[in-house]
Amino acid sequence: MPRRTATMLASTLMLIALLCAGVFIPVPYSEMSPGPTVNTLGDHDGEPVLQISGHKTYETSGHLNMTTVRVTSADYKMNLVEAVYGWLAHDNKVVPHDTLYPDGKTEEESTQENAEEFSQSQESAKVAALKELDIPVKSWVVVSTVVKDSPSEGKLHAGDVIKAVDGTAVKKPADVADLVTRHEPGEDVVFTIVPADEQAAAEKEKRDPSVTKKVTITTTTSEDAGEKRAIVGIAAGTDHTFPFTIDIQLADVGGPSAGLMFALGIYDKLTPGSLTGGAFVAGTGTIDDAGKVGPIGGIQMKTVGARAKGAEYFLTPADNCAAAAADVPDGLTLVKVGTIDDALDALADIRSGDTAGLPKCSAG
Repeated sequence: MPRRTATMLASTLMLIALLCAGVFIPVPYSEMSPGPTVNTLGDHDGEPVLQISGHKTYETSGHLNMTTVRVTSADYKMNLVEAVYGWLAHDNKVVPHDTLYPDGKTEEESTQENAEEFSQSQESAKVAALKELDIPVKSWVVVSTVVKDSPSEGKLHAGDVIKAVDGTAVKKPADVADLVTRHEPGEDVVFTIVPADEQAAAEKEKRDPSVTKKVTITTTTSEDAGEKRAIVGIAAGTDHTFPFTIDIQLADVGGPSAGLMFALGIYDKLTPGSLTGGAFVAGTGTIDDAGKVGPIGGIQMKTVGARAKGAEYFLTPADNCAAAAADVPDGLTLVKVGTIDDALDALADIRSGDTAGLPKCSAG
């Protein structure tokens, strides 16, 4: 066989071998890409996204779209060819698998965590919108979760209202950890609680809870990477009672990043006129009960998805502005927001058509 022919054959076989290796050898990466975007003022799967009853609502127009990112599943095994394609694709992003699924989280664990964050973001969106409208909302500290095999298992339950710890009144979730960690591991701590079933009954009957109980729990030592401290094995959170019903109908979405857009949609439906003036506005950002907007992941995927649907303006968390501004889709204006008030001010400018003073994102 001529040397040139042999060399070409060997090169071809090596190329085939490399392509096979690229297809069959998994790499520790995952992919992010633009996901669906949904108008919080409109319908989704034939149902209004925001359903409000027990309070006057108003007609709205335009778009206040929440945005999402599509990610590969936790158990998906990406190969080298897919990773290279993802790196080269403009609208996709390939990231280390542990970035999306830290600590070896399974698909089920990640889905559950995202569902919990999504539920909490809805609650905070409702609170932020109603506070902005000076509509009172009752709030209290509750047991959010109880760690399996912890000292609290069987003694405290999710939904129990924490009134006091060691006789000191609890006003916010952080108070619980502060009071518990004043103990040494092995010491007893006394919780004063309203049991979850009593709290639920009181809410249903529109009365104050009539049953409280004291629960004594022996603390144990924390096992995480931080400083060793006394713990009881619970996470504290906040629950609310709203003066009327606000339902958010949106399935198959997880995480906290739609909070800002839900809050704005609720505000719009509860006030006369249109917040957008008919413009197509999209956005993202977490929101807390006080209306503070927080950063999210996958910002560039979200701006791409929003512009593809027709968005003209994108409400961008202040901490995401630099990353978003590094690659802005043509025709999309990035508006920097740090609070719900910032967003409402920006929407007033968009509504009036006077957008020269909008706080726009800049790179770097």
